[in-house]
Amino acid sequence: MSAFRGGDREAGAALADLFYPELRRLAATRMAGERPGHTWQPTALVHELYLELVKVKSFGTTGADAQEESAAFLRLAGHIMRRMLMRHARPLSRGANCIVAHEDILPAVDGEQGAQDVEDALSRLAKIDPKLRAIVEMKVFEGMTHEETAQRLGCSRTTVATSWSWAQRWLREEWVGSRRG
Repeated sequence: MSAFRGGDREAGAALADLFYPELRRLAATRMAGERPGHTWQPTALVHELYLELVKVKSFGTTGADAQEESAAFLRLAGHIMRRMLMRHARPLSRGANCIVAHEDILPAVDGEQGAQDVEDALSRLAKIDPKLRAIVEMKVFEGMTHEETAQRLGCSRTTVATSWSWAQRWLREEWVGSRRG
């Protein structure tokens, strides 16, 4: 992990090998939310992630213990996977009818612009608190429970539940406000 933090490209590949079972589970969860007939399978997504990890120049979790570093690495991997799936879908966006983004937070949105609107809202949420965005991504895109999210973030289940509730309200209000103006 320290070599990866320092920018060693081969360390990213070694971490992908070390965390392969968890990355495969994460990829399967992400793929479950994709359109039917998607051209990638979870294994292919992990392999594409491997190619992206070797490009990472540095990873900033200095001073963290091994569990915190592992959680940070898995958050990074999840974030990269989500970005890769968005990039992969963009050329096909003209044929896409609808993108569903956890309807209890955001309504279904259409096409590439809808995906960009969701990304913009998540970016604004991260400016308030990056942990809020991480919780939303873990719950919505990875399908994690409160317990799994709390374990990954190193906080209590109550903190996750409170943050999740607050983020849902904020995103709903943000979404309605952006659609009006």
